[in-house]
Amino acid sequence: MVNAVLKPDALALAIERQAQPIVHHEPKGFSDRFALGFTKLLRFSADTFFAKRYGHRAIVLETVAAVPGMVGAMFTHLKCLRRMRDDQGWIRTLMEEAENERMHLMTFIEIAKPTWFERTVILLVQGVFLIGFSVLYLLSARTAHRVVGYFEEEAVTSYTLYLKEIDEGRSPNVPAPAIARHYWKMADDATLRDVVLLVRDDEAHHRDVNHGFASTIAGMPIDRPNAPYPPHATELAVGG
Repeated sequence: MVNAVLKPDALALAIERQAQPIVHHEPKGFSDRFALGFTKLLRFSADTFFAKRYGHRAIVLETVAAVPGMVGAMFTHLKCLRRMRDDQGWIRTLMEEAENERMHLMTFIEIAKPTWFERTVILLVQGVFLIGFSVLYLLSARTAHRVVGYFEEEAVTSYTLYLKEIDEGRSPNVPAPAIARHYWKMADDATLRDVVLLVRDDEAHHRDVNHGFASTIAGMPIDRPNAPYPPHATELAVGG
């Protein structure tokens, strides 16, 4: 069986690659340029395999996106233990980011219903990215956070394009899954479009937080305030 994910559309690819982040941190120095180049490489790969297939694209990318927060929180926790100092709220922020990205994944699994092929891709991509990002974080936490900031810039762009697909009728505006309605405290009649708007808001917040972390580590001024973070459910259980 040939998976439809492996059939990129030329026009779709062109539209994806022409899209630019609305908010962009201008790179300063080698660390930032490396982070941006690495992000563009991953963006190229995602566009090639998942152009216009935003539900399936979200499943794979949100799996990756849930890794940095957990890695960053773990290494920050260990560093604070070694140095016997306060974390200044970084650990909680990064843990919440990881959980938030995981909830994005759980939501889009309900919408896109991944195939065995996509589940295999998720397993492989997560393993490779976990190892690579952990090594990067140990070598340069600044670069690692900048990578995440650029990841999130691209995520905001992707979800903006997803909204366009929904608004123009090319993607069905299905009812929001129960897990999404609970997590974001949405109305019973909420739709996929409402979910995508909230997910995009989350990604914008993660973008600004990670760019802020990278700038703080580098001793640079933070160039913009954090985007607002929508309120989330305090308990993740649905029903019961």
